[in-house]
Amino acid sequence: MNDFQLCPKFEKGMQMLGKRWTGLIINQLLSGSQRFSEIKAGLPISGKLLTERLKEMEEEGLVTRKVYPEVPVRVEYTLTEKGKALAPIMKEISKWAEEWVEIREQDGASSD
Repeated sequence: MNDFQLCPKFEKGMQMLGKRWTGLIINQLLSGSQRFSEIKAGLPISGKLLTERLKEMEEEGLVTRKVYPEVPVRVEYTLTEKGKALAPIMKEISKWAEEWVEIREQDGASSD
């Protein structure tokens, strides 16, 4: 029997990116900084879950949160260099999905 050793960094990376909505949030932020409402408008996700994912992504160093001292307060989320480094991966996943993923009626967009 072979002893298979999974690389801890690869495992953690897959856990981070494999969380529901994380990849889609990253993909949306690849187009540039966005306010919370803009991100939410682009995805069928609840505000609570989006807040949770953005906080996790900020803790992992994938996004930065910038608060502008305006009235009303404006908050923007931007990918860090670490987050932007995922661009080629997202592009390849997109190419793979276009070629290999089939959408069936029961696979339609789902809410969180």
